[in-house]
Amino acid sequence: MRHFRSAATLATTLLLVSGCTTAPRYAVPASFAPAAFVGASAVDTRSADAGQADLVDWWRGFHDPLLTSFVERALAQNLDLQQAGARVAQARAALKTANAALLPSGQVSGQGGEIYQSLETPIGRIGSAFPQFERATETYEVNVGASWELDVFGGRDAARDAARADWQASAAAAVAVRLAVAAQTADTYIAIRALQARLGVARAQADTQARLVDLIALQYRKGVAAELQLRQAEGALAQVRASVPAIQNQLDMALTALDILIGVQPGATRSEFLVVTAIPSPPAFATAGGPASLLRRRPDIIAAERTLAASNARIGVAMSEYYPKFSLSGLLGTATTAAGGLFGGNATQANGVLGLRWRLFDFGRVDAEVKSARGRNAEALGAYRLAVLRASQDVEDAFSTLVQQEARSTMLSQGETSLSRARDASFAAYRGGVASLIEVLDADRRLLETRDGVIQARAAASRGAVASFRALGGGWDPASPATVSMAKL
Repeated sequence: MRHFRSAATLATTLLLVSGCTTAPRYAVPASFAPAAFVGASAVDTRSADAGQADLVDWWRGFHDPLLTSFVERALAQNLDLQQAGARVAQARAALKTANAALLPSGQVSGQGGEIYQSLETPIGRIGSAFPQFERATETYEVNVGASWELDVFGGRDAARDAARADWQASAAAAVAVRLAVAAQTADTYIAIRALQARLGVARAQADTQARLVDLIALQYRKGVAAELQLRQAEGALAQVRASVPAIQNQLDMALTALDILIGVQPGATRSEFLVVTAIPSPPAFATAGGPASLLRRRPDIIAAERTLAASNARIGVAMSEYYPKFSLSGLLGTATTAAGGLFGGNATQANGVLGLRWRLFDFGRVDAEVKSARGRNAEALGAYRLAVLRASQDVEDAFSTLVQQEARSTMLSQGETSLSRARDASFAAYRGGVASLIEVLDADRRLLETRDGVIQARAAASRGAVASFRALGGGWDPASPATVSMAKL
């Protein structure tokens, strides 16, 4: 009885000191984001007098129902998103496992059997010498057992903290995939509309060039034009026509990429693009509170910070191996050789064990594990800081693309008007015999290049707006109950 009280006292002491943690205290690293974005003033200027798109569902700001439809289908059906959701479920299960490791585990066991003893063994030979020896023996046993490894120095508690941070990081990473899918879908849709417009310009220019060739061929047959002029016009027409298959190839690949984004077989959505519409114009938007808001809105930054927190907790897991591990286990049950006496008082059995495990002599293995954990923590800190820097870079690049491509589009549009008039004037002069064919072909080439440049600039500006929304962390609401309860961020 005295020994039992001593063991109980020791167990109580261990319970009182359990929960002491060996993990270093964690604090979110101080932000070193800039005070303001370099390109924010230009973006705010273009948005000052216009209605601004909502950052949460920014794709609606393009006012293109088909674009909105594709983005929403992608968010519902994209296979990358399904994989990200599965990774969140795995991380959540790992957290439940870590929580369970802090609690006692119990089990119920039972067995019944019959043993028929051989008489050719030493036991059988000895037993057969006794008149009442029974070769057949029945055994019955029912037990309830429990075990518990006491978390005296906080190793398992630190493992739970790491699992929780991993779960939060996976949830943030899933949000990042969601943002990427929405942005890629919108970007691909805009690229498709731009390629359709470029294809239309190339075909229209080919028709214009073909009419010019017909005119020169007629003049050649009448002996008014030289063969050199006819062949030059035919060569220029071939160049314009050759651009059509190249653009069509890009369009085919963009359509296929869009199908994959929404999780359908290639070619499934082509019928929806039979009606050619204009490139969606980039909407106005606010710069979302400046660089500081990126730490709250950008899920990749949140994921990097949570990964850093997990690596910090795992230092505690490694350091806990410096200290002894204590465990309690017990069993209460009955055992008998007759089924009728299974629950009798004489059949009762019990045991209790206080265990100790301590890695005293491991030749520096624990030291190596701690150093490795600290190294992973330093790596995670570098990754977090790099994520913040790259987020700022994404914003600056997107803002610059949006503003500068809009300016380029305006300039090229003005040039297109002038070059169109120049082309008409050169053609009229050629027919009047006061301009050469080279001047007409040069005017055609310049006009085609400018019209194609206008389309590409408009598409680049719209894609710059998509990149801006993505860079600002648009596409989800960090304050919504669903996301807060999901990741506790």
